[in-house]
Amino acid sequence: MLYAVIDLETTGGSIKNSKITEFSIFLTDGEKIVDEFTSLVDPERPIPYFISQLTGINDEMVENSPKFYELAKEIIEFIGDAVFVAHNVGFDYNVLRGEYRSLGFEFRSEHLCTVKSARKIIPGHASYSLGKLTDELGIELVGRHRARGDALATVELFHLLYQTDKEKLNSFIQSDIIPKHLHPGLDYETIEEIPKSTGVYKFYNEDNRLIYIGKSKNIKTRVQQHLKNVKTKKGINMSKEIVRVEYDITGSEAIALIHESNLIKKHQPHFNRQLRKDKYPYGLFAFDDGKGYVNLHLDLIKKRADQPITTFSNRNEGNGFLERAVYDYNLCKKLVGLYPTKTACFQYHTKECKGACIGEEAPEDYNQRVKRLIDRLNFELDNFFIIDKGRNQTELGLLMVERGTFIGYGYLPKEMNDRSIETWKEAIDRYQEDRDIRMIINRMVRIGKGIEIRKF
Repeated sequence: MLYAVIDLETTGGSIKNSKITEFSIFLTDGEKIVDEFTSLVDPERPIPYFISQLTGINDEMVENSPKFYELAKEIIEFIGDAVFVAHNVGFDYNVLRGEYRSLGFEFRSEHLCTVKSARKIIPGHASYSLGKLTDELGIELVGRHRARGDALATVELFHLLYQTDKEKLNSFIQSDIIPKHLHPGLDYETIEEIPKSTGVYKFYNEDNRLIYIGKSKNIKTRVQQHLKNVKTKKGINMSKEIVRVEYDITGSEAIALIHESNLIKKHQPHFNRQLRKDKYPYGLFAFDDGKGYVNLHLDLIKKRADQPITTFSNRNEGNGFLERAVYDYNLCKKLVGLYPTKTACFQYHTKECKGACIGEEAPEDYNQRVKRLIDRLNFELDNFFIIDKGRNQTELGLLMVERGTFIGYGYLPKEMNDRSIETWKEAIDRYQEDRDIRMIINRMVRIGKGIEIRKF
């Protein structure tokens, strides 16, 4: 593996507006330098005085230097497949990408930051700025704030990190979106501007057709995963079609799930059908065992024709719920499927079970406790709001259930938190309840994490 250790000097300003005045690239295998490419660059604009004072590069020095577009092809060929390495890599990497974008080309490369990696591999230093860190480590830095001097010092630092812990250093390599896997019409800038928020994202193809809908607690990261970590044939086929990405911030994960479900049913995107996977494959079911006792049973939903009482993402989650239900409602482990036996359950012998497993407790007494659990899960005839996160810090997300039926969701400014129930109801956008939405609400109420229930 080769690494391209890079330093840029620029005209200053924001990353988007900076123009390169000098660059230096050293190719290394981690132990020794194998090649170098250094050049001044005509930025085609005046260099601010304070920048010249800092770097020593002025307008006269770059007047006869090549312009970036004249060096662009040579730089790409020189870097090749090497990992892009820089001290505070975000700056150098994005400035270089900006220069290529101005030419209509998307430059992408795996990249590594020597600031972040040094903090982990050689911890304990007072500062990780290039000047102070190299001084502490005894690395010579000749020509501070000139590309070649800074790049050469970064190479020496990189070699030290490589020799100290090569495996950990390589773990800091970050992948970027790989353009060859994607549609050439996709605007990469819009991907980077997606917020790291909870919501729903939508992929469109070049015919403006909605081809996939998804939800995530971090929609930016999830969208980037769709574009970068493409491993399946279906995933590759979808990524090649994406031309535009849109998103809706929801704040609440439950609202995101309901919004996603509604959109998928409405638009039926092609890749949602192809990539569909049941998020909650296990369900809790109730049946009469023929002796008058209501039994609970965890099973795969696809094997059953009847409606589950609630759902789980896996069997362990379901078993964990049943363990808590046994304790909270004083149920029998045998009758909830946690202790298979033809005789009494173990808890009967420790006097924790009242004997429903062997007919000692009357069915009507036992079933009354099971019914209380089922009623709580089904929220029949209950009227309540679920209060969850809003789309920003100034609002609340609301989900409304009336007479046991999901009515809809909406958002309420936090300063209206103490208003009347009628005011709350006015904030709700109405939706038609279906099986999927009911399961989402059921699961949310059952888990209860991060939410508040307010009855009315």
